[in-house]
Parts: sequence; C-alpha cells; structure tokens
Amino acid sequence: SATLSMAYAGARFGKAVLAGLAGERRTECAYVMSDVTELPFFTSKVTFGPSGVEEVHPLGQLTAYETERLAEAKKLLKEEISAGMTALGGASRL
Repeated sequence: SATLSMAYAGARFGKAVLAGLAGERRTECAYVMSDVTELPFFTSKVTFGPSGVEEVHPLGQLTAYETERLAEAKKLLKEEISAGMTALGGASRL
C-alpha cells in the first residue's frame, strides 16, 4: 500500500540521517537545497554524515528521453517551489 511504502521510505531516510550523525556515512535520496539544477531544491542522492548533509551527488548521465522529462518536471517543480516559498514568506531555509 501507499502508506506502507511511505512509512518504509521514512524509516530508511531517518535511519540514514541518524547513522550519519553517529559518524557512519550513508547515502539515500532526499529533497534538499542544492545546485544540482537551476532550482533551489531538488531530489538527489545525498550522503549524510556527522554534520548532516555532507554531499549532494550529481544527476549523472541522462538519456535524451530522461533529459526531456526532466525539463518538463522542472517547470512544475519551479512553480511548486515558488508557491512554497511564498507561503513561507520568502524564507530560504527552514
């Protein structure tokens, strides 16, 4: 079910963050502030360590189809990020 999938993803994420803070570097996907794209936030592979997010990994090679779909997704994400920033009063960090 969708609920079980979200719970599993949340557990993996939490375990990676806590392991990283304990000194055991872990890599998982996360929606973070980054410069991977021109958007201020994007989901990427992220390595967690003692100081939190230690590395945001690049996207890597994309096929022509993936590049096209990414461009479409970024248009929607840009609108959603803008709406979220407006709702937070322009705050850039939480």
